[in-house]
Amino acid sequence: MIKRTLDIVIAASVLLIASPLLLIVALAVRVNLGTPVLFRQRRPGLHGRPFTMVKFRTMRDAVGRDGRPLPDADRLTPFGKLLRSTSLDEVPELWNVLRGDMSLVGPRPLLMEYLDRYTPEQARRHESRPGVTGWAQVHGRNAVSWEERFRLDVWYVEHQSLTLDLQILMRTFTTVLRRTGVSAKGEATMATFEGKAR
Repeated sequence: MIKRTLDIVIAASVLLIASPLLLIVALAVRVNLGTPVLFRQRRPGLHGRPFTMVKFRTMRDAVGRDGRPLPDADRLTPFGKLLRSTSLDEVPELWNVLRGDMSLVGPRPLLMEYLDRYTPEQARRHESRPGVTGWAQVHGRNAVSWEERFRLDVWYVEHQSLTLDLQILMRTFTTVLRRTGVSAKGEATMATFEGKAR
């Protein structure tokens, strides 16, 4: 209950205080990338239950001759890179926090198709509500390997506490200011998780 109360108070306060900035970012997204301004995608939440996550859009709509979206590197614009490096694209997720889909702190929600690729140990990351930031995010963000990220996520699940959450929130500010670990080496964002043999 304390964690949920903290989520609501902080998320509501940030959304209220940052509303002028969010309006400016929304207008900038509209000018640079067009509509829709918000990117919506189904992601697995607590116990793998799906929810619709919202973020500011950072990629342009560009498809190949087969009609499929081009790779991230071809769709991510300099403006989109700026939003990602400053984590401004993530701020709308505070709406998901208010709804109860997410928490301020927890394992990041990944893609639905990854659910059947996890080992039983890796799947434990879904024993906690997904977070806007997390233990893996303050230990390298996208620059760490999938195996290391999942190890950090499960460690958080096993050790989560209010004190740890506050520590992660404070370290998140430093990580964002340094703009480190925004993408994996050689990738525009993060390589696809293909799974690991059980």
